[in-house]
Amino acid sequence: MPAYIIVEVDITDPAQYEEYKKLTPATVEKYGGKFVLRGQPVEALEGEWTHDRLVMLKFPDGKSAKAWYNSKEYQEAKEIRSKAGSAKFFLIESE
Repeated sequence: MPAYIIVEVDITDPAQYEEYKKLTPATVEKYGGKFVLRGQPVEALEGEWTHDRLVMLKFPDGKSAKAWYNSKEYQEAKEIRSKAGSAKFFLIESE
């Protein structure tokens, strides 16, 4: 069953974040994932949105999603991202 990763991103260094964005797609693809959306701005129709960017990734299953997130390739990109801002990652496995 498909699994999704939702990411809330707050960017403090846009130039550094652009470097992260260049590295990430190849790592996602390697684990069978794809970007469903990469959006900004986000409009809150109900509640409050306080982040700079929202990203959604789709993987074939939760195992593949976790393998990507923990992979050596992504850890290198993650290190760059951590210098560019902060993020919260959420894994949702569909039923």
